[in-house]
Amino acid sequence: MQDRPVIKTAIPKRRYQIGDFGVSLLGDIESGDRCDYLHILAFVQTGQTQPALYICAERSGAGRGDGRYQLRVINEVMSEVVDTGEKWADLDSFAEQGLALGVQALGLRQEPILRLM
Repeated sequence: MQDRPVIKTAIPKRRYQIGDFGVSLLGDIESGDRCDYLHILAFVQTGQTQPALYICAERSGAGRGDGRYQLRVINEVMSEVVDTGEKWADLDSFAEQGLALGVQALGLRQEPILRLM
């Protein structure tokens, strides 16, 4: 995964279980790469050590009104910005959309989303 976020430090804000995936929502992120992450959802399949999917809210560098934040999906085959907007700064809005994107990308539509923390 070439665009995998390089996370030096982060604070877990929430944890979820979706099928056989543990999901951590991270905030207060210090990055070791070029991106300025606000929030990251990391989807880790049971028995694996590395996430299979990341959903990230990144500061885009654009001005207010131009969408200062971008919503990015990163997996083995893609790294794509799927939306831009101010709403991705809000933890609840990010979590709701990020979980929906993760469920869709990983084919987990039939699995309940359980919030653990």
